[in-house]
Amino acid sequence: MQTIDIASLSPSPPKVEPFAVSPTEAARLAGLGRTTIYAALGSGALKSLKIGKRRLIAVDALRSWLLSHEVAP
Repeated sequence: MQTIDIASLSPSPPKVEPFAVSPTEAARLAGLGRTTIYAALGSGALKSLKIGKRRLIAVDALRSWLLSHEVAP
């Protein structure tokens, strides 16, 4: 007799990609230290958003900043 996992039958909600992340989360996503992220923010190399007291980094800005450091093979 075959068993069916009932949990696999219910649809899971679609995974939503964040539009912006905290500097700590940006560092984790990029595999870098927070100090590096804050240095890039301070120099203006990495753009960020400020909403109230909260500082956020758009995921697209993080991706662009990372790609600007790409080196040729």
